[in-house]
Amino acid sequence: MSCVAAHVLAAQGLHLLAQDVVSWLIARVGAGRADEIVEFMWRNHAMYESDFSVLNTLLRGFLNLGMTLEALEVLRKMRDVGVRPGLSSLTILMRLLLRLGDYGSVWKVFKDMIHRGPRPSNITFNVMLYGFCIQQKVAIAESLLHLMHKFMCSPDVFTFNILINACCVRGGTSVAFDWLHLMVRSGCEPSLATLNTLMHALCREGNVGKAQKLFDEIQDMGIVPNAVMYNTLMDGYFKAREVGQARLLYEMMRTKGVSPDCVTFNILVGGHYKYGRKDDWNTLLTDLIVSGLFPDSSLCDIAVSVLCWTGRLDDAMALLQEMLEKGLTLSVVAFNSVIGAYSRAGLEDKAFEAYRIMVLGGFTPSSSTCNSLLMSLCRKGCLQEARILLYWMLEKGFPINKVAYTVLLDGYFKMNDLDGAQFLWKEMKERGIYPDAVAFTALIDGLSKAGNVEEAYEVFLEMSAMGFVPNNFAYNSLIRGLCNCGRMSEALKLEKEMRQNGILSDTFTFNIIINGYCKRGLMKFATDTFLDMQRIGLLPDIFTFNILIGGYCKAFDMVGAGQMVNKMYSCGLDPDITTYNTRMHGYCRMRKMNEAVIILDQLISAGIVPDTVTYNTMMNGICSDILDRAMILTAKLLKIGFIPNVITTNMLLSQFCKQGMPEKALLWGKKFSEFSFGFDEISYRILDQANRLKRDDVELVRETYEKGLFMDFLMYITFDYFSKNKPQKIENCVELIENQFVAL
Repeated sequence: MSCVAAHVLAAQGLHLLAQDVVSWLIARVGAGRADEIVEFMWRNHAMYESDFSVLNTLLRGFLNLGMTLEALEVLRKMRDVGVRPGLSSLTILMRLLLRLGDYGSVWKVFKDMIHRGPRPSNITFNVMLYGFCIQQKVAIAESLLHLMHKFMCSPDVFTFNILINACCVRGGTSVAFDWLHLMVRSGCEPSLATLNTLMHALCREGNVGKAQKLFDEIQDMGIVPNAVMYNTLMDGYFKAREVGQARLLYEMMRTKGVSPDCVTFNILVGGHYKYGRKDDWNTLLTDLIVSGLFPDSSLCDIAVSVLCWTGRLDDAMALLQEMLEKGLTLSVVAFNSVIGAYSRAGLEDKAFEAYRIMVLGGFTPSSSTCNSLLMSLCRKGCLQEARILLYWMLEKGFPINKVAYTVLLDGYFKMNDLDGAQFLWKEMKERGIYPDAVAFTALIDGLSKAGNVEEAYEVFLEMSAMGFVPNNFAYNSLIRGLCNCGRMSEALKLEKEMRQNGILSDTFTFNIIINGYCKRGLMKFATDTFLDMQRIGLLPDIFTFNILIGGYCKAFDMVGAGQMVNKMYSCGLDPDITTYNTRMHGYCRMRKMNEAVIILDQLISAGIVPDTVTYNTMMNGICSDILDRAMILTAKLLKIGFIPNVITTNMLLSQFCKQGMPEKALLWGKKFSEFSFGFDEISYRILDQANRLKRDDVELVRETYEKGLFMDFLMYITFDYFSKNKPQKIENCVELIENQFVAL
């Protein structure tokens, strides 16, 4: 009956409806009975429709369901009976075959078209170019472009855009520009998409100067940049830490009458939040909200984003749901704002819940959505879960890009899993996802922090050889790695090379070099670098002063540290929690607990809330102090709130060993392990040391019974805190994915 219905519909000229009926029927009976349907449709079809009509209906029916083998069989039958298939049907078939990687069938269909018709069109060639580029077979795509004129086809803007984008994805921006020049010489005018692709690639490589030059040339050509192009360049400036230039670009956007959108809003607010001053961020947020510059279509998205940026995440989620219920205009950007905010806050369960609501609302996830979800797991150290999620997303055809791999790569380095990071890097290339400047920089940074400076430098050279321009962050990562290894002369040589390549040293660069000198107690060189920094017009920040204060404290020069604090005030900067903690630590090391307490009182008077470092610093000093004063200081710390961490536990375990009580260190170690306390590598080293001291029966200078009791008390309050605040384990990844995704 269904086949007859399809015949009747086709006979009435309702071919699309006929194809829908056949598609439904094939899906209903399954691929195993596809031959029966073909045979039944072909039998007596002449009563209703022509040979071409019935075979074309069948071909389209199979193509609609992605059944390429069956479609190829129908195509063979069409050729056998002398029917020429439709060009659009063959184009769809080739797209499916390319997606499956069945290149043999692709070339067979293409050759068949050349010899027996229909002749390939521009669309056919563009589909083939795109398919081969997606599979990273760019050389074949390039050859096809040069072949087009033989079939009376000319490359159009879509043809060139496909190749330009493929080159940019592979990191071959210079080759992409060659295609742009050929495009212009061919009389084909670049579109905004063409130019934005190139600008985006340049910004990703850190070459914002060249991106700005292209932006200026675009305007000279009489092309008016749109909001997407402004957003791309603005984002590039922020990532290059050129906040002023990004702000000027936004002002130009307003002057030129280009309406900003929600993406503009998030780039501006996010850029100032990450790289600007907090006061500037608050002022900007207020100005943007009251400016009235954003179009009505973006207001709902922006309202949600504002709540996210001001930390009212649950309110943002509630507003999003209310807008959905009322049918107001929303975009995927609003959902990404909420998902990203929850991910940054470490609330991965809520991020996944927001994603679930997003999909139920009919919104398609973007690459930004996927990256935020991965980031939420990586921030919690759940790398195995993140990896499973990545594979699940790839399997489902989500828009996974190199940023997702970079997020996971960074997660491995933060967990000190060097092998995992290098395996992921290799896998990324094997999957045909070519690293960009950001991915290269993440690898350089991770290897440098891990002490593998030689390997990091090899990656640095590979990055340069591929045409990527290393930015400040790439250079700074390598310079820091060299400084950490004590190779100061090589670090200075690289800093000089950076300047010769037109990349100016920033405050971060100087801070790295100053820190390198301070770590080695070379305070004269550190101070000279500090003066050089000011001489060239760079203003020291709070980190600069804290590094120098830490250097003086390490050198037991508390007078020099105090003088540096005075210089900090003269530069208009107030000490932060790190400044106070560093000075307290310096005095505690010198057993000057009275001075350390004075600094603690100054910290509280300044309205700064002590953190765990403050407590650990003072507790370490207390343990080595005389009992009476130690008890008074402990009471003071407990009064202002004691929040321990694993470092607190390690410090107390170490003090038990130092003060001749290894058996107590082992006893407390056993008690902590009873509730699966998260000991780190240092914890196990201390406990091993306690075992050796006890086993070898080493002659120890033991403290008094009272001091031992006092130490037990300190450890008890630490134990009590952790036993009442056991860390919640993240939901099993398989369950997490099943609960949040499969039901959708």
